[in-house]
Amino acid sequence: MINSFRGEKRFLSNFYICDIKFRGKKYPSSEHAYQCAKADNEKDFKFVFESSKPGEAKRRGAAIKARSDWEHDKIDTMREIVLAKFQQNEDLAIRLVDTGEQELIEGNEWGDTFWGVCKGKGENWLGKILMEVRHLIKENGGGKKKIPLIRTL
Repeated sequence: MINSFRGEKRFLSNFYICDIKFRGKKYPSSEHAYQCAKADNEKDFKFVFESSKPGEAKRRGAAIKARSDWEHDKIDTMREIVLAKFQQNEDLAIRLVDTGEQELIEGNEWGDTFWGVCKGKGENWLGKILMEVRHLIKENGGGKKKIPLIRTL
């Protein structure tokens, strides 16, 4: 089991710096892409997009008004972003596959029980999505072959 996306497993985190092209724009991290995706207008999008670091993108994303369909769409959006991250970064796809069949848990101390697990409680959606993407990569050549981008796994 991997229960923290820190140290050598930092690449699993949305805060990991790597270029991601998502819906026609290039982002410096999957956190930037995710937070920008919730914007309901160009002003809010730009406010988040111009964040210098993933933590700043998260804070700015929390400060904007999310799209009206965001709660319904956020898991599929995260799937799309995580898949894009590993499709577009072969070295990361190989590292993800190298986690084998280990359960991936985004353990945290900041209280995120939706995307991760805190104090033994949480839905761990990011971990679940990473495991889905890992499975998809394995089925499609283990990170050495382009995976077709799909909206829902």
